[in-house]
Amino acid sequence: TMTLFNMSDPALRTGSVGEETATQVVADIPDGEFDLVIMNPPFTRNVTREGATSDAIAAAFAAFDATEADQRDMTKRMAMLKKGTCYHGNAGIASAFAALADRKLKPGGVLAMVMPLSVASGVAWRGFRIMLGSGYSDLQILSIAANGMDMSFSSDTGMAECLVIACKGSGAKSPTRSHRARFTSLRHRPQDFAEASAMANNMVNCDQVRGLDDGPYGGTSLVVGDEIEGEMLTSPIKEGTDNWGGVRLMDYSVAQTAYELAQSKLWLPGHLSPLAIQTVTLGDMGKLGTYHLDIIGPPPRGPFTKSQYSPTATYPSLWNHNAKNETRIVCVPDSQLQVRQGMEAKAANIWGTASRPHVNLDFTFGSQPLAVAFTDTPSIGGRVWPNVIFEDTRFDYAFGVWGNSTLGLLSHWWHSSRQQSSKAGMTIRSAESLPVLDFRTLTDGQLSTAESIFDDFRDKDLKPAFLADADPNRALLDRRVICDLLGFDDSVYEAVRRLSAKWCAEPSVHGGKKRPSGAGVVI
Repeated sequence: TMTLFNMSDPALRTGSVGEETATQVVADIPDGEFDLVIMNPPFTRNVTREGATSDAIAAAFAAFDATEADQRDMTKRMAMLKKGTCYHGNAGIASAFAALADRKLKPGGVLAMVMPLSVASGVAWRGFRIMLGSGYSDLQILSIAANGMDMSFSSDTGMAECLVIACKGSGAKSPTRSHRARFTSLRHRPQDFAEASAMANNMVNCDQVRGLDDGPYGGTSLVVGDEIEGEMLTSPIKEGTDNWGGVRLMDYSVAQTAYELAQSKLWLPGHLSPLAIQTVTLGDMGKLGTYHLDIIGPPPRGPFTKSQYSPTATYPSLWNHNAKNETRIVCVPDSQLQVRQGMEAKAANIWGTASRPHVNLDFTFGSQPLAVAFTDTPSIGGRVWPNVIFEDTRFDYAFGVWGNSTLGLLSHWWHSSRQQSSKAGMTIRSAESLPVLDFRTLTDGQLSTAESIFDDFRDKDLKPAFLADADPNRALLDRRVICDLLGFDDSVYEAVRRLSAKWCAEPSVHGGKKRPSGAGVVI
């Protein structure tokens, strides 16, 4: 039996001899020799400097009164060790621990980690998903469909987490083992060891689990005694490059419909077979605007400064969230940009990306109604409202009505992170792969209908998204999109409204927020 650290050498205790110390420690933990690695790593990011780490050189290495020299040395060491691994600075130090675990496991060894839920969808976590999808088998991801402290396995993070368990190498190239993962979504964190053991035994002994691609029939119930403790679902994975959408869900039929919608199939709960609907990623049909720091970042990066909005602004901007300004699809810009001296040419290039439609990157379902906002004149989008630029400006109207319908909200939620209670987070790059209706397949008549629907909704207020099922205007928007724009009949519209009720019941949508009295489902 080997110890993890050689504590006989005082230098290893104090870290006083620099590189020699690091070499000795690594030598004491041989690569490729471990049968099992279990970790609950820290989630700190070196790029995050707030609170206790506000003055740190490297936030991830600032603990234990580490000097600035120590922090720099450890950062340099990290830069050497991260090459060719799944580590990503924006993902945080947890991805470095995952890379370390992979290095230390032997073929056939088991990896078991508590990870932030952002591993399921974050662009920065793509390398981690690729590592598991291409080099591991029997992948299992467990999460909790709850809110607040109850959505984490750890006792003190207050953020959604998941358990990731997988076997290294063994059978990893077998299509039946490698290219499907099992997702388990618990309704609450196990209360004690006995309950956890019963859940684990039932998961292990359950061989027949419904798939994400089996249609909107829900997952396989995880039952302990007489209580349903969660649902299980298998999902296809493509070497980890796709989002892991099957996390933090109460009703897997919602996920199954969202998955099929991204595959150009409208398969609604209660319907025997799917209907054809053409979808495409947003980046394939349009372009996303400029990253906000490239607009107002410190010179020489950003050519603009930002100030309070004026109706006569030369460079208007939709920058922040404002609940009072976002109840209707058409919004008024909230800021104006001013060109920095000497940066006129760069400012002109960025202004060339101004557009009317904007997509919500920081969507709080519990308070915000809009996934897509529209400004009557072109404006620059900021941190939460980047621009979407289409070659055909008729698509602007179609995007506005589709994105704020139930199907648009569902796709937005499915594609985003569910790290926080009722907030759907995306980056400007991940928004490029957001599934949307393919407006290029619409006829001239349909595009005219989309503009007519848009005009009819200019002055209609929408309730926050978590009340989409109880919002008469959202119901009317659904009817216009489903029946008038897409040509489906009333039975499809009614199924979409049932879907809306299912979606609004998801903890990651309502965030634990109480519904107003009398807020019933509107069909």
